[in-house]
Amino acid sequence: MSVSEHIPSLTSEFVSTASGYQALREQARLVQVKLPDVDTPMWLVTRYEDMKEILGDSRFIRDAAKLSDQEGSSVVDQMIEAYGLPPEFGDYNGILVLSDGADHLRMRRVITRAFTAGRINALRPTLERLTRELHWTLSANGDAELLEEFCYPLACAAICELLGIVEVDQPQVRKQMMDAISGEPGRLVPAFTSMVERSKALIELRRENPKDDLISALLRVSEEEGDFDEKQIVAIVMVLIDTGVGPAAHFLADMILALLDHPGQLARLRDEPQLLHTRAVPELLRFTSSVPVGAPMYATEDLDFAGVRIQRGEAVIPGILAANHDPHEFSDDALSLDVSRELGTGAGHMAFGHGPHYCIGAALAQMEAEIVIDRLFLQGAAPELAVNRDELEFAARPGDGVHLKALPVRL
Repeated sequence: MSVSEHIPSLTSEFVSTASGYQALREQARLVQVKLPDVDTPMWLVTRYEDMKEILGDSRFIRDAAKLSDQEGSSVVDQMIEAYGLPPEFGDYNGILVLSDGADHLRMRRVITRAFTAGRINALRPTLERLTRELHWTLSANGDAELLEEFCYPLACAAICELLGIVEVDQPQVRKQMMDAISGEPGRLVPAFTSMVERSKALIELRRENPKDDLISALLRVSEEEGDFDEKQIVAIVMVLIDTGVGPAAHFLADMILALLDHPGQLARLRDEPQLLHTRAVPELLRFTSSVPVGAPMYATEDLDFAGVRIQRGEAVIPGILAANHDPHEFSDDALSLDVSRELGTGAGHMAFGHGPHYCIGAALAQMEAEIVIDRLFLQGAAPELAVNRDELEFAARPGDGVHLKALPVRL
């Protein structure tokens, strides 16, 4: 039996279970693991402080191509092939998500000039209206399926509004977004191609007729920067769709379910609504951690970290869910939801990552959560599950853990 056969596999079911990391965390601060359909073993980071340190350590990079002396495909390339993603997916991800150092910092600086707090805050009235209208429509029927009929439409609308996609076109775009993040090659590949072409068409439209939207802002920045071109703008659009629709919708559903699962915490939040922004939403982000693991990082040199000798080229994978439930950081009740929990400095959790790749959409996700909780739980009677808790169905998504298939409720 080879040594690699002794390495535990992080199945989708495992990476989505906070308690499952406990044994690995107790075994060692870094544990060698494998992802399904990926041959390369990786070091899993399970502790909060270690993850905070490693995500800011320049000796670890996301772009495996910079390690040109290493043989074999990178972890990301293996995942793209195993999950049937088009090769162009890696090209667009590489521009921002998988870039490092000066290249990444420059792109990040360019994006933040357009992706401002003011632009995000300006979306609040529109998202509040859409949330209210969706809630009214679903409430009129009495029963609703919140994931598909509420969470996904709201997450898609937020990205469409940000990009300047007019409301009449949003249903068609939402279908393409749903296909693009389905994980099913037969739906994903044509939808990905369509979204790229739609993005290019929107860019051309905004060149001729600028508006007060993110695409127009990025075009203005591209004129000033010179070498910031259409492909990079398309990459930003695709990253926003990839990270701002599926993960956001599932976080909203997970957050709703978490509050329904903890009626005592919901009662406290209703009694103390001032907790919503300062403590409850950050705690729900920590508790649910809807993206269970982060992008793999590669050591650029032989080094010692967290008591382990890591060789140049070896991959390290951040266990976001594991870190967010680390009792060394969040005490012995780390597996419990506490809407009054006072988190540490900064975000106080790892749901949006840390360091140079901290999620650019963090403020938008937090705002969506605040609006949804306020509407569903604070302004009237809270929804109730329409099925027994153990009848809820979950599905594994390749490389992305296990997520609710549906959230049926009575409103």
